[in-house]
Amino acid sequence: MFHIRKKADSTKARTGNLETGHGDIETPIFMPVGTLGTVKAVNQDDLSDRIKAQIILGNTYHLYLRPGNEIMNASGGLHKFIGWNKPILTDSGGYQIFSLSDIRNLSEQGATFQSHIDGSRHLFTPENVVDTQRILGSDIMMILDECPPWPSEYEYVKNSMELTHRWTKRGRVRFLNTEPLYGHSQQQFGIVQGGTFKDLRKESSEYICSLDFEGIAIGGLSVGEPAELMYEITDFNTDFLPEEKPRYLMGVGTPGNLLQCVALGIDMFDCVMPTRNARNGMLFTRSGIINIRNAKWKHHHEFLDPEFPSEICQRYYMSYIHHLFRNNEILGLELASKHNLTFYLWLMEQIRLKIMDDTFHTWYKSMIVQVESRI
Repeated sequence: MFHIRKKADSTKARTGNLETGHGDIETPIFMPVGTLGTVKAVNQDDLSDRIKAQIILGNTYHLYLRPGNEIMNASGGLHKFIGWNKPILTDSGGYQIFSLSDIRNLSEQGATFQSHIDGSRHLFTPENVVDTQRILGSDIMMILDECPPWPSEYEYVKNSMELTHRWTKRGRVRFLNTEPLYGHSQQQFGIVQGGTFKDLRKESSEYICSLDFEGIAIGGLSVGEPAELMYEITDFNTDFLPEEKPRYLMGVGTPGNLLQCVALGIDMFDCVMPTRNARNGMLFTRSGIINIRNAKWKHHHEFLDPEFPSEICQRYYMSYIHHLFRNNEILGLELASKHNLTFYLWLMEQIRLKIMDDTFHTWYKSMIVQVESRI
């Protein structure tokens, strides 16, 4: 169940509360990506208690291949397997199959692909992807879809969308005809496709919404198109999604992307950027973006931002973090990953507060400039 708490003036931004089998989620929210059952370089206590993540992601494709359904079922599902008692969303694996374009084949039946681990062949169907996510026990499961690349010709995107629709109907039927395995409720989100073609986006939105999913995702964006085009399509797409359902923009993005897309009516986000970029030395801050590997930080014997609640800001000099990265010390990856996730979750909290006190529309554009600047 999703409840809208407040809508912002002058934008489509809104705050809400999404109830799940493992607790409520305050929206707008960013979901750290834990593809293999772990958010890289961050333990579960830090995620929950210090970073204050409300929900994390797992990936059906990767968890199906390893450790596999048998082990997952025997362990009692993903929550127990990884020791996490808050909500989990699982992606269907559609995006991973999209990225394996050289070793997969799509048909009416589903997606046949070769494992990136050992080359073995597997088939994902709309039905068995639901079955696998029942075994995972995620609070929110995604439908199997095809994510077309950008740019693609109109006819390709149209045919892809129609295949996704047929798969979606079968996956929804399977969900409605099966039950959770571990005593907590599960929800299923549909995925709108259509590339950057507005007539297809409208058609896909209307079809996906007709199947009465618990939430709606916008897929097929953040796949290489310019940011302004992503914003244009997101703005258009949210006009055709029901007010009373949570809206999830998949795979997005930078802090500036989050701010802009909240203003366009999005409630939920995920992206590997905060942790992946952290491992490469990029830190997101309230004043802008830092590359900690740059020589300018070698003699910077000061804290980054003493008022910000992360270890990098309150405990360690920038010169020390620079030293860790220059020497490939694992601690540097851990501290940077925790810092970036803390920043992303802090930013979402600020967004919720600004919407609640009616200042979001006067704040977010200047905040975009601030967080996207380079230091």
